[in-house]
Amino acid sequence: MDHAELLAQLQALAARVEQLADRARRLGEENRSLRQQQEQLVGERSALLAKNEQARVRVEAMIARLKSLEQHT
Repeated sequence: MDHAELLAQLQALAARVEQLADRARRLGEENRSLRQQQEQLVGERSALLAKNEQARVRVEAMIARLKSLEQHT
């Protein structure tokens, strides 16, 4: 292998390494973004579950009051 071929291979390898490094950076950024979205969605889900529980308790209380009123008439 002569000097020119070796140099060409090294340049190609350096370009490939740079591509891989760029891809790794992009994947890292995407991963961070997805983790933030996941945290947000988990928080929203938790809030919705809490609201659902509050609504269930209120509906059960209204049903109990209606049954109580029904029994008194």
